Amino acid sequence: MVTVYHYLVLSAILFSLGTLGVLTRRNAIVVFMCIELMLNAVNLSFISLSSFLGNVDGQIFVFFVMTVAAAEAAVGLALIIAFYRNKESIEVDEVSLLKW
Repeated sequence: MVTVYHYLVLSAILFSLGTLGVLTRRNAIVVFMCIELMLNAVNLSFISLSSFLGNVDGQIFVFFVMTVAAAEAAVGLALIIAFYRNKESIEVDEVSLLKW
């Protein structure tokens, strides 16, 4: 039987993989996907604890996190596209070149 602890361990593994990806990757799109993976790991832990405790507050909070993540995705992808049009690259190391 799958318990809440299994979901929390899975959430911790997903969050760790996302953190590792953010720290090691240089491609802006991959970093962006790793951040989304971290948000989904947090959502999984909220949902699992919410169902374990029999409370809907975690599920409501996940709805708001998903709304913010959708807005973040739109703004983040727009910034990546603008950066690519400007520099012809999407490497994170070149972001410091945008300074005056």
